[in-house]
Amino acid sequence: MRLDGKTALVTGGVSGIGKATAFEFARQGAKVIVADINAEGGAACEAEAKAAGLSIEYIPLDLANIESVDACAATALDRHGRVDILVNAAGWDRIQPFLENTPDFIDRVLAINIRGPMGLTQKLIPAMAANGYGKIVNVASDAGRVGSLGETVYAGAKGGMIAFTKSLARETARYHITVNCVCPGPTDTPLFHAQPEKLKIALEKAIPFRRIAKPQELADAILFFASSRSDYVTAQVLSVSGGLTMAG
Repeated sequence: MRLDGKTALVTGGVSGIGKATAFEFARQGAKVIVADINAEGGAACEAEAKAAGLSIEYIPLDLANIESVDACAATALDRHGRVDILVNAAGWDRIQPFLENTPDFIDRVLAINIRGPMGLTQKLIPAMAANGYGKIVNVASDAGRVGSLGETVYAGAKGGMIAFTKSLARETARYHITVNCVCPGPTDTPLFHAQPEKLKIALEKAIPFRRIAKPQELADAILFFASSRSDYVTAQVLSVSGGLTMAG
């Protein structure tokens, strides 16, 4: 599933699923932009990629700040003219009962998980449309499909990303832009490891495969939607959760 000649932008690209995806894309021949709030991690990614002979560059991005979102898109377009593949992989949450969620917490969860990605996508679509080609892959969560205890706002935001995927796919099909969604289950990422130990153990036991996902396993699914193998696939939601969630 080669990506030669393509330019890809991956949000949250300095760690976890985003990093695994960025490096997989680069191994498949793409020029990759990792967009992330972590500047130190971005520099480390650039150095690691350079040592491996891969094309990865860093652009700062704070999804909770609309000016930063606009600046990220403008920088990417200024440098490359267009972005062929957009992966909205960044996400953030903290386990907390809904009744304890403060307005600031709710705003931050919504900004990072849905408002920011929507804004970035909106800025990048015109160049895709003008080129008559684009691949957008949204990384939501199975929390958005079936709900998750202590993650009500996060689940709502990710459910919104699923609906956003389906609706945007209808609007952009005329431009030969596909829009699909990958829903991870528990995955070996910094966000997962920030959860309480009891919860992590309980989730591992609940997964039929009895282990959490590796970031590369999500990257492989994202690669399918970003490649020519999925040119006739749009508005689809793929759960990669080891069978944890089997809802239709």
